[in-house]
Formats: sequence, C-alpha cells, structure tokens
Amino acid sequence: MIIRKLIGIILIISFSSCAKHKPVNPNPPNPADSAALTDKVLTDQLTLPWELVWGPDNFIWMTEKRGVISRVDPATGIASPVFTIDDVQISSEGGLLGMALHPQFESTPQVFVAYNYSNSGVYQEKIVRYNYNGTTLTDPKVLLDNLSGGNIHNGCRLAISEDLKLFRLNGKILRINLDGSIPDDNPFPSSAIWTFGHRNPQGLVFAAGKLYSSEHGPDTDDEINIIGKGANYGWPTVRGFCDKPEESEFCANNEVAEPIKAWTPTIAPSGIDYYNAEGIPQFKNSLLVALLKGSKLLQLKLSEDGSGIVQESEFLSDKYGRLRDICISPQGSIYICTSNGTDDKIIELNGVID
Repeated sequence: MIIRKLIGIILIISFSSCAKHKPVNPNPPNPADSAALTDKVLTDQLTLPWELVWGPDNFIWMTEKRGVISRVDPATGIASPVFTIDDVQISSEGGLLGMALHPQFESTPQVFVAYNYSNSGVYQEKIVRYNYNGTTLTDPKVLLDNLSGGNIHNGCRLAISEDLKLFRLNGKILRINLDGSIPDDNPFPSSAIWTFGHRNPQGLVFAAGKLYSSEHGPDTDDEINIIGKGANYGWPTVRGFCDKPEESEFCANNEVAEPIKAWTPTIAPSGIDYYNAEGIPQFKNSLLVALLKGSKLLQLKLSEDGSGIVQESEFLSDKYGRLRDICISPQGSIYICTSNGTDDKIIELNGVID
C-alpha cells in the first residue's frame, strides 16, 4: 500500500464535555519532576474518526471515515462540520483517512486529504488539495489518483516536511511537491516513491529531524521505523529485524533498513505524534503511539539523538477501547480519538504539576 507523506506531506496509508477528570496510573512510576495525569472525554458520538490535526487556528481538525471533515473546539468539545466529500467510499478499512494542513496555513490555507473512491468499479485512493475560505473547503485539486485501495491494510497518513514535501504511506512511502509534481531529488527518477518494503504503515510524523513511521506486521513484528531516502524496509521477505537465517542474505544484499523497535506479540500501532512540550515533563522527547490492539496509549522515550528508544510506558489500558490517532497542542495537551465503530470519542489527556 502507499505511504503518505509528500513533499511537505507524507501519506501513510468522541466526546463528552461534562466528564470529570480522572487520574491515570502510569507504568513505570514517573520521576520526581513528572506531572500527574488526568483524562476526560472531550466529545463523543463520533463515527470512526481517523485523523486528528492540531490547527494553527487552535482547533482540532478531524476526519471521519464517512467523508466528513470537522473542526473541534478544544474548549467546548463542539465539533463543527467543515466539508463532506461526496465521492468517499467506505469499504472495511477504507474511506476518508489522512489529512494535513499547509505549514503556513494562515497565509496559505490549504488542506490535503487522502481517501478511497470507486473508479469505474475499481476501489482506489486519491490525494486531493482544497482551499479553506474560513467556512468550508473549495477548489479541489487532485494531486495523485488511481492509487491502489484495499478493504484491509489500507492505512493512509499524510505529513508535510519543513521543505514543503508531502509524504504518503501505503506499502510504499510516496513523496511529492504540494502541487502534485514529483521532486527532482526523489531517489527513483520520475517516481513518487521515497521508500518501499513496508507492509501496513499506519502512522507518520516528523520529529527531532527524522521521519518516523508505525507499521503493522502480519502475526509478528509490528514496527517503528526511521524513514530514510530510498531505503528498503524488507517486506515481504523480512519481518522486523534481520534476525533469522533466511533473512540474513537478503538483508545484506539489499541493504535492508531495520526498525528501531519491533513487537511480538503484535500491538497494532496506529497514529503517532511527537511530544516535546512542557505540560507533561516526563513525556518530553517521546513518540506517542495510539494502539488498536490492547486499547492503550504507548509512550516511547527517544534517545537524545532520536535514533533509538530508551523507555516504553503504557497508559489508558482498556479504558476507552481501540485508539486510532493523536494530536498535541502547543501547550502540551494530548488529544486521542477512538476507533470502536459506535459512539467514538476524543479523549483529552493533561498533566497537573503540584
């Protein structure tokens, strides 16, 4: 499948405002300078939210698989629909998926989305750019289409890099310019492919000068990868690390990039984000991962240079059901959406320092 992040964007392919704050029991114990954690339901009655993006307007931008894009007020939990995409087609894991906002949104109010549609009866995927006029989305421009869609393994996130490239996940990670053209410095001539050898990537984030992805393995070896230009991540020959005799020769001959973390049994990592705010000191320099399996939030503390994971902690285990995606406010509030299929929610997680 194709991975979302194009130049400036990579595509990897909820609420009750009156709920009281409830303490979260972290594991392992927090250090002395840590904050106590509280969680509450911000809004509910959502339908399979997929993407959460913190907008420069200080609203949470959200996609729901049924084709609706909304802005959620973090102060009230009110979700206000912005636009409905008519040709979105849901089929199992497919529908309206990834979204990214232009990094200079206030001066260039562009919204990028990835979704599945029917092309003469063939289930496919496209990336479309819209303009936001302050009320709704206008002027759709298709940047990529006729991409393979699927009933399963249809993860599709978008991310935009500092040099304004859009990335997308889906078996491969694709990289394009924000006008849909192919960058001259892509690793394969006249191709949007940035990396390959992925199975089912679900999350994508730029952090600490690197691009990280979360990826589903088959029955073993879910992964966190650092994405490098032109790299081969091994699938379908390699699962996780190059640690089996039958994998060793292939890895050596193809310069396979190994993950920085792999899990067996699998955990079904979905959306990821990077935390480096002051609100929850113990979360600084960490990847936060929403897990579908086990229904929990995973904190992965990064090494100082970001090349490895030095600590793993779990939160919200089995409390809200399957967790799909995460976004973080500049002040450090964490927002997590569920993916249960009925009465989905956005959860707000905060730190309280005595």
